[in-house]
Amino acid sequence: MKEKTIAKAYAKAIYELGETNNASVADDLTKLTETINVSNDLENLFFLESFTIEEKQSVLTEVLNKLGLSPITCSFLKFLLEEKRFGLLPLIFKEIIVIDDHKKGFLRGTIEGSDENLSEEYITKIQGYLKEKLGLDPKLTYVKNDKISAGVRVTVDDYQLDASLDKQLDEFKQSIINNG
Repeated sequence: MKEKTIAKAYAKAIYELGETNNASVADDLTKLTETINVSNDLENLFFLESFTIEEKQSVLTEVLNKLGLSPITCSFLKFLLEEKRFGLLPLIFKEIIVIDDHKKGFLRGTIEGSDENLSEEYITKIQGYLKEKLGLDPKLTYVKNDKISAGVRVTVDDYQLDASLDKQLDEFKQSIINNG
């Protein structure tokens, strides 16, 4: 929980610095994350303690030069490395994407259900409901969840809409226990 709070603070600060300096930190970190994700060697180098700070700094400098990221993003990444907080980068990146999505007026979320897939018409209805309720345009992806018997569970940011049979049965059970 502490790491998530720290990551949120870093994300907010670097995002605001990026906006002030006309730099798209979200785009920069997306490029870097994609680069790290396709290379096990880079991932090991940056996230394992097997390498010295100097080795990590040298490789990071090369990677940043090749990607052409903004000076603000580069300084931030070097700071994370020096402070031995580079391990927070995945959490920071996730928070920056959430902030960026909010600024652009939409949210990302998931619909979970027991079916293999969900019709586009049903997804559109859920998106319409959420747009009216939250005031932002949700971008939803469907994920099959074998733990859901029937119905769906929608999670967007910290908002959850649980229209599953399991939730209804649990509420019914609780009402019997509390009134019995």
